[in-house]
Amino acid sequence: MPQIGRVLIIFGIVMLTVGCFLVFFSDKIKWFGNLPLDFSYKSDSTRFYAPIGSMILLSAILSIVANIFYRFFKQ
Repeated sequence: MPQIGRVLIIFGIVMLTVGCFLVFFSDKIKWFGNLPLDFSYKSDSTRFYAPIGSMILLSAILSIVANIFYRFFKQ
């Protein structure tokens, strides 16, 4: 059970860090959401946005971070 508490504390710290980063540096990451594989369609009554390229990049980054945490806390 102590492992769950450790994971929740680390997850909270990571979420706080990401939130602060987004608040203070949101003007620097305007390219996120406008990558080559991001699909956007607008018409008079319809708006559709599929951020495929951004989600691939985010998935790769989160996989690397999760792998580092897993190796760090592996017992």
